[in-house]
Amino acid sequence: MPNIQQLEALTTQVRRDILRMVHKVNSGHPGGSLGCAEFFVSLYNDIMDTNDGFDMDGIGEDIFFLSNGHISPVYYSVLARSGYFPIDELNTFRLIDSRLQGHPTTHEGLPGVRIASGSLGQGMSVAIGAAQTKTLNKDNHLVYSLHGDGELQEGQNWEAIMYAAGNKIDNLIATVDLNGQQIDGSTDSVLPMGNLKAKFEAFGWTVVEIEEGNDIASVIKGMGEAKALTGKGKPVCVLLKTVMGHGVDFMMHTHAWHGKAPNDEQLEIGLAQNAETLGDY
Repeated sequence: MPNIQQLEALTTQVRRDILRMVHKVNSGHPGGSLGCAEFFVSLYNDIMDTNDGFDMDGIGEDIFFLSNGHISPVYYSVLARSGYFPIDELNTFRLIDSRLQGHPTTHEGLPGVRIASGSLGQGMSVAIGAAQTKTLNKDNHLVYSLHGDGELQEGQNWEAIMYAAGNKIDNLIATVDLNGQQIDGSTDSVLPMGNLKAKFEAFGWTVVEIEEGNDIASVIKGMGEAKALTGKGKPVCVLLKTVMGHGVDFMMHTHAWHGKAPNDEQLEIGLAQNAETLGDY
């Protein structure tokens, strides 16, 4: 298992991948991708118990669903650098006939991707269904999912959240990327959601808060606490507090980089702040 320093080096390289992918095609979503780099690196290199190779069924292993599919750059980078497909395929991001579309899809048969996502609000329902299937199959592994905080403004989430608690889905860890930003502004200015911890608890979930979502050690510790709370009759929610655009100073703390690509000069500035550690694709 990689140590913290190795995971931090991988995270820095993932940030370079994100910037370069989005810049090349002048489209994509760098802000949320950069903010979730530590989470994805930790998830795939420390937290999840996965099998060698990939199959869609995911029997006998932990599985993950990305609900807010627009942050595909970080997903693709970590999957590639975790051995799911060749790293140089990142060079095809968002190109016609590429397997690496702007939102992950299953049509292209990309290893690591089990659902098409990006139409927000649906990933929670999928994750719950997969968790129930594991229970029916007597598979003791866990289902993980990731959701944007702005995404929780979609009503379908709350039906699913209510269903999960009512049916004691206790092999599910749903993480919310709590960065306070969405495409049109801050979440508080678009549609305030109040106290999400209190809301999830009122719906019958157990909640873990990770205050430093851009710190590898904090993410691993918090997700470990979440894992320890599974199997106790309640679904588990992790509120992961991150900074949108983390690691690139001019992209941080603003919704402006939710879905905008850096120009040539901005790319060089961003790359200068994230030194090459494992080799660019």
